[in-house]
Amino acid sequence: MKGTLLAAALCAVLGTGCPTVDLGETPTEPGACRPDRAYFEDVMWPDFFAPDDEARSCVDEAACHRIEDGRSALRFETAEPIDQNHNYDVITRFLNCGAPEASSALTKPLDGIDEHGGGELFGAGSAPEETFLGWFALE
Repeated sequence: MKGTLLAAALCAVLGTGCPTVDLGETPTEPGACRPDRAYFEDVMWPDFFAPDDEARSCVDEAACHRIEDGRSALRFETAEPIDQNHNYDVITRFLNCGAPEASSALTKPLDGIDEHGGGELFGAGSAPEETFLGWFALE
């Protein structure tokens, strides 16, 4: 009987509920590199990752980095409408905010730095490299 009364009291207390608490936006992971999101969408995506020059595009018909048929850990959404929230979250795993020039998103396609299955797409001091490093200058 005593257990039944305790259970009923507990249900009554829990049944009244708690006020809703707005915890705000989900925080980023500690130490996560999250440079300017708008720059990614407005500049990095069209000029660096998906330029009109198919020889430099990460997501052209060769499909190296498309989520649908890519061949690496870096996989972008390309189906219209493009999910840039997903693409931004994906690319942040390949960035180094402490040393942007050491980010694999830059060192893989950059001539002579890291081996890249898609080949070397641009050289040191080029416009794509400057575009990439400019992303971190906004911080």
